[in-house]
Amino acid sequence: MAAEPPPSKLHTQIDINAPPPCSADDSSLATETLREQRLSFFASRYTRRRRRRRSDTWIISLFVILHVLAFALTMAVNDCWRKSHGDCALGAFGRLSFQPLRENPLLGPSASTLDEVGALRRTFLTENHKTWRLFTFPCLHAGAIHLVINLCSVVFIGIHLEQEFGTLIAGLIYVLSSFNGTLVAALFVEKRPAVGSSAALYGLLGATLSALIQNWDLYTNKFTALASVLLVAIGNFLLGLLPYVDNFSNLGGFVSGFLLGSVLLSSPQVREVVQGKGGLLDNDLKSSIKSRLRQKLDRPVYRSVCLFLFVLMLAGCLVAVLQGIDMNQYCKWCRYVDCVPSKRWSCSEMEAFCETMMSHEQMTLTCMGNGNFKVLPFTNISQDRMNDLCSMICS
Repeated sequence: MAAEPPPSKLHTQIDINAPPPCSADDSSLATETLREQRLSFFASRYTRRRRRRRSDTWIISLFVILHVLAFALTMAVNDCWRKSHGDCALGAFGRLSFQPLRENPLLGPSASTLDEVGALRRTFLTENHKTWRLFTFPCLHAGAIHLVINLCSVVFIGIHLEQEFGTLIAGLIYVLSSFNGTLVAALFVEKRPAVGSSAALYGLLGATLSALIQNWDLYTNKFTALASVLLVAIGNFLLGLLPYVDNFSNLGGFVSGFLLGSVLLSSPQVREVVQGKGGLLDNDLKSSIKSRLRQKLDRPVYRSVCLFLFVLMLAGCLVAVLQGIDMNQYCKWCRYVDCVPSKRWSCSEMEAFCETMMSHEQMTLTCMGNGNFKVLPFTNISQDRMNDLCSMICS
């Protein structure tokens, strides 16, 4: 009987094919993705293939709308057409018309109106103890010019931060910088009304600068971004040298925003890599981005120090304000950071006193300090309006 042949062995053949070569389109897409993820700043929100929803900018949009409503309410209270007897700029606006440019060069309300709606004065804090004005001060604008420049800057800077780092973080920086800037302003405010809506803007600027410095090597347009931040900061600072706009709140808001940015904006959000393009190049890109993220997030000491400095600044300013400390007593030249002397207004602390004379249907206000006078073709005028005119002719 013949022996049976041994069973045949099963042979398995595995074909290992080399990965397909990257086409020119794939390479360009990977390069573009790397640039979008790592190397863009302000332009990134326009060029990313995956844009975030428009609803992601709702907090900055809400703040802008609230500021516009607050300014409209301020101008309605001002009612230049009635209280100033038609002596208004852009009188076609009726009740919403502005005070004359010689009185408010920013196309806005009178000083007495700003006092009425919540502006800061030294006497309001030290004598009347109206601390509620610390919460209305950052909501007010000195005029339409101030409003437009400030809100355009907020939109330019704020929307980028909100899209890049999220609504919660952008909102926290906006509110906390605004309040801390208000406290700094309260330490330097004088006896003329002041508003500080730009403090929040400077908080956003400080946070943007912090994020730019921390991630300096990630961006190709860093000098353009830095120039944009400085241009916005300088422009709004120069605006703060005009009457009623407080520059000390801007400085306080900027420092607060920088410290908060150092704590909260340690690394920009990285979007997911374009899907559907597998291969070794895609995996290397993900690994590179994750490695860079870990490096940027690994700064606990630096972030802790910045958080401590912010809390110290906030607590120190709050205690100083409640104690009624006036920093102008220790820094005589500091008022020129907030005001530039002009023929139309004064940066001194002197109070205006006027003598009133009435004859027939006219009223004459004469400044007791410099002898200047103004003849008014009416006599039915409120005491607050008389104080506004007196301050104007005495400056």
